[in-house]
Amino acid sequence: MKMKELFGSLVFNEAVMAERLPAETYREFLKCIDEDRALSREAADVIAGAMKDWAIEKGVTHYTHWFQPMTGMTAEKHDSFITPAPGGSVTMEFSGKELIKGEPDASSFPSGGLRATFEARGYTNWDPSSYAFIKDGILCIPTAFCSYTGEALDKKTPLLRSMEALDKQAQRVLHLLGRTEIHKVFPTVGAEQEYFLIDKKDYDNRKDLKYTGRTLFGARPPKGQELEDHYFGPVKPRVVSYMKELDEELWKLGVLAKTKHNEVAPSQHELAPVFCTANIAADHNQLTMEIMKKVASRHGLVCLLHEKPFAGVNGSGKHNNWSLSTDTGLNLLNPGKEPYNNSQFLLFLCAVITAVDEYQDLLRISVASAGNDHRLGAHEAPPAIISMYLGGELTSILSCIAEGKPYCGTARNDLETGVHILPKFHKDSTDRNRTSPFAFTGNKFEFRMPGSSLSISEPNLVLNTIVADVLMRFADKLEGAMDLAGAIREIIRETYTEHGRIIYNGNNYSSEWVSEAKRRGLLNLKNTAEAIPYFSTEKNIGLFVRHGIFTEAEIHSRQEIFYENYCKELSIEALTMLDMARRNILPAVLRYSSDLAEASARFTNIGLESICAADAAKVGALYSEGITRAEALDVKLNKAHKYGLSARAAKIYAKEVIPAMEALRKVADEAELITEATYWPFPTYGQILFGVI
Repeated sequence: MKMKELFGSLVFNEAVMAERLPAETYREFLKCIDEDRALSREAADVIAGAMKDWAIEKGVTHYTHWFQPMTGMTAEKHDSFITPAPGGSVTMEFSGKELIKGEPDASSFPSGGLRATFEARGYTNWDPSSYAFIKDGILCIPTAFCSYTGEALDKKTPLLRSMEALDKQAQRVLHLLGRTEIHKVFPTVGAEQEYFLIDKKDYDNRKDLKYTGRTLFGARPPKGQELEDHYFGPVKPRVVSYMKELDEELWKLGVLAKTKHNEVAPSQHELAPVFCTANIAADHNQLTMEIMKKVASRHGLVCLLHEKPFAGVNGSGKHNNWSLSTDTGLNLLNPGKEPYNNSQFLLFLCAVITAVDEYQDLLRISVASAGNDHRLGAHEAPPAIISMYLGGELTSILSCIAEGKPYCGTARNDLETGVHILPKFHKDSTDRNRTSPFAFTGNKFEFRMPGSSLSISEPNLVLNTIVADVLMRFADKLEGAMDLAGAIREIIRETYTEHGRIIYNGNNYSSEWVSEAKRRGLLNLKNTAEAIPYFSTEKNIGLFVRHGIFTEAEIHSRQEIFYENYCKELSIEALTMLDMARRNILPAVLRYSSDLAEASARFTNIGLESICAADAAKVGALYSEGITRAEALDVKLNKAHKYGLSARAAKIYAKEVIPAMEALRKVADEAELITEATYWPFPTYGQILFGVI
């Protein structure tokens, strides 16, 4: 198919609606999207009928309300279009009521105590701002998901709320600046998705990968990523075939898959899309993760989205590129040619700086998970300390304004390569910082902390809300200002003076930065258990309630779900580790030790000095130590289990269970390095990452 025919061919988008809907209905739909209006029931009926006819023409017989519960994944229940008709026949019907509202059994989804198990009803509610699409022969209608009493039980609802809050406060500021032609402001997001591809045979022979998504054991192979030969290197034919099919499947669904390449670690790759609104970007990223896995299975591969599937090499992140756009096509975070004189840009930049400094805790929580705790802090993943990289030019501009000094400006220079035949071009005014958690990259911020399996709804609803909160304060100040230009300069001065501590342009991996961050009073929440309690502080409850993002009950419920997910993930990992150690690894080590001892005895019986005795003793000692370490892990795990899925349990997992897991792994990995290959029960790192047995 030609690209124009392929792209969006499975999406009920505006082009399809313009063709199939009456002009009046189509105009009403556009007003609903552009002006945040509710759609009339009559229009919904017409749209539902057109949607059904379009889907049936493509061979579809069922529809589903596609939603995103607090599991972090997507959910769907399929209903057919079949409706009984006279004479024992059927017709295919789909009403506006069915389009707008669904009633899934919601009892088994995480609710954080908002509802009892016996209270089963929940509602799915159509999100007109995200197009319906066909996946696996099913018409999928993107929806929000709430409880019988109206509380949000999903990722989409609070994200949509945060977008409305941001739009409201950003418009206030812009209108005060005289930009009254702007009637809508929305966050745009591009989520770069990193992932690993491994052979399905190796995956099927690793219990840890199947149960937890990461390897709980595995000695480092002789070669890792130290030669940097995989990064941007030639893509293997098998992976090229996978990437080609992945692109095509995503393009059919309207996902703007743009860039693909090898990442740093062996067997690691990346896909990056074109920017779109935050809500659609979140939907598209959930689709991308699902399609990645499905396409991989058709190529005899498995796609791993865990943040740290292999120790000792890069983990996988999901770099969240965030900016602000208007309905007039303006990027509010574009500095322009003279950022020093661009008060609009500087004002919105200061809003982001203030927000990131004041709400470091929420940004850290928005990316917190047991998996991401393994990734943060090394191998191109930023540390757990939140800071911002602005680069030399913007930092100097803010400093000069704060100190009342003139800014001389930075001359635009051509990049000098020393090769005359190469074309000349202007180099960027600032470099990039790959160690920064939150870096300005020209006309957007790149939030590098989210993990690869994360729903990007979490960090984006936080970003939207905290920036909206600061813009609200800025608007309050500007509304009462007699001298608007002077008030803006004062806001910039206050921002740099009071929140400049969050700006750091150096190496975030250095030990000096840890000490410097502590001196500045920045938070260093090293793991998820340390971060979660901050979610329900008085400051953060006030923020979310003030902007209508969460009720206080919803905040506490989500905090409970954070604890539940963290404890459950680590419990599954520890139980898997014990199963692998006791039933596979330690018995293999024992067999090898016994065979070495038997060989040693045979040497001795014929009067020769055994060269196996020392090896047998060493392997035997590791077996004995492994038994001890497994028992110690069992004790720590049982201690955590006594406290269920609580904050107390989370602390025990972080401080006692994880160290016990690391101690057991250390013994097993050491044994792997000296155990003869045919004895080892699982595919090794060398085999999985390089195909070396």
